[in-house]
Amino acid sequence: MGSGARNTALKILQSYRRSGFWQDEQLYKEIAVNRLSAPDAALAVRLCIGVIQNQYLLDYYISELSSVAGSKIEPLVRDILRLGLYQLAFLDRIPASAAVNESVAIAKRKTPRAAGFVNALLRKASSLSAYPIPSDQDKLSYLSIVYSFPEWIVRSFFEQFGELQCESLLSHFNQIPPVYLQVNTCRTATDDVCRSLESFGIEYSRHKWLPDCIELQNSGALENLQVFKDGSVYVQDPAARLVTYAAELSPGMTVIDGCAAPGGKSFATAVRMNCDCKILSFDKNVAGVERIASGADRLGLSRCIHAKAADMTERQPELLSSADAVIADVPCSGLGIIGKKPDIKFKSRDDMQELPRLQLEILRSLSAYLKPGGTLVYSTCTLLPRENIEVVCAFLDDDADFSLERFDLPLPGGDAPEGHITLLPHIHGTDGFFIARLRRKNI
Repeated sequence: MGSGARNTALKILQSYRRSGFWQDEQLYKEIAVNRLSAPDAALAVRLCIGVIQNQYLLDYYISELSSVAGSKIEPLVRDILRLGLYQLAFLDRIPASAAVNESVAIAKRKTPRAAGFVNALLRKASSLSAYPIPSDQDKLSYLSIVYSFPEWIVRSFFEQFGELQCESLLSHFNQIPPVYLQVNTCRTATDDVCRSLESFGIEYSRHKWLPDCIELQNSGALENLQVFKDGSVYVQDPAARLVTYAAELSPGMTVIDGCAAPGGKSFATAVRMNCDCKILSFDKNVAGVERIASGADRLGLSRCIHAKAADMTERQPELLSSADAVIADVPCSGLGIIGKKPDIKFKSRDDMQELPRLQLEILRSLSAYLKPGGTLVYSTCTLLPRENIEVVCAFLDDDADFSLERFDLPLPGGDAPEGHITLLPHIHGTDGFFIARLRRKNI
């Protein structure tokens, strides 16, 4: 057992290395093509995410244990070494002999001349009682290597949260995250979903503080779950669903969801109002709009969700002052969801520099669609103030018709007396998320 999982993981990691993009869909498609058993599928997922999460540290181990300069190790061989070292260093349930032997077997098939090198390095690693830790580094460099984060992200979190919180946050991001199912109460009840999961032998737990939310571990391909196929559930982190609580929704409303793909907030909005509402879900990409429409159809919410392609930086005159509530979940750096998308931390910092300008532009555009007295929710899945409260403050400086308004969320410590809150994964058990509520003057 495990050979199929390792081969699948290597193929996906090679694809990720070449493209620089992590895609869950590609991994689960490969799992299905190879017909992996449930344990092997879970192992393949763990290997892929674990190697990416710990890439810097694994490369540090390679450099410390190798007699060959890192620059001379070909990429495929490095991928194989990373896989083997991850199993040795992090997966206690896999015997060291299996981790080494399977890695060598892969090397013999893929790059025979390097098999001896792979064997020697991994056997050396398997004999260690503890792996080398870069104790001679300064604190930021140490955290960067141990938790495999670029130093600029470590520095940002360090300065924002302090040393202890920073390390806790980095550590949390390197855990394998659970999957959260939100129950479509327009179609079924949470108890019925739980009974269906039990009948298929799927382990789950009910969320501690968010109603109609179910947590799964080692779920495999969600599309195979009966409760997913029949539209009883949709996938969404609790933090994203909390946006609908901040929006102060009530039946009969018209809601505009800008930048809506893949549709989770539109779905949560519809469910919260029992589909007695009109939701205009916009996204710039046609593929994103198609995904929203497909999801709404699967969930039986098409009668109230209307998806359309549109650039939210460009105001549409027909929408001015038309919505009771507007959700502005804007494009962001994604530094709050690194646990689910570990490739985010390796993206170029330069690519993120223009985001606040874009976010402010979208916020200004969407604000014009709100009726007097309506609620505007601004949210991101990042933790950087420059994309969060600083954007909100810049917007308020230019528009006196809006003001921040306090709100409460159904989680411990979820009150936001100043009108905004930052959710932290290691504290709140959610994605890293920023939510602000603004009210338009009733004039």
